[in-house]
Amino acid sequence: MRKGLVIVNTGNGKGKTTAALGVLLRAWGNGMRVVMLQFIKHTTARWGEIKAAEKMGIEMIPLGSGFTWKSKDLEKDKALARQGWEICKEKIQSGQYDLVILDELTYTLKYGWLPLDEVLQVLKNRPEGLHIIITGRDAPQELIDFADLVTEMRKVKHPYDQGIRAQLGIEY
Repeated sequence: MRKGLVIVNTGNGKGKTTAALGVLLRAWGNGMRVVMLQFIKHTTARWGEIKAAEKMGIEMIPLGSGFTWKSKDLEKDKALARQGWEICKEKIQSGQYDLVILDELTYTLKYGWLPLDEVLQVLKNRPEGLHIIITGRDAPQELIDFADLVTEMRKVKHPYDQGIRAQLGIEY
């Protein structure tokens, strides 16, 4: 009997989504049914991981409108987060997956766009054996306490701090 884990990748360092993608690839390679839902990535996004997922037949769904914290229409972003969460709940409760990744979900909690109590209830009532990975900075303490595995990525040094822009294949 497999124990479904809730895994949280948080912190101010790079690598939260990248680590989740590594687990997704490992799980998929072992014949597990996987899906990744991305809260910040624009619904029309064509980033490298989305292109790779399409080539491998992996379901990856961008749900957002880009860099939300810079948005000029926060109500639209809040509505997108809510719509995205409804899709996530359907995927989680469907019984069709062994691994569901909720990429950048923590931002929707930080901004108060999704109620933490509801998210925790869905996680608690997920199908037995379903693994869930949640990524993003500023994971709330209640989520950290609930999770089975929490990793905090800590920035030591980043090229952006030296004026070096995001690099193709590294950040996107």
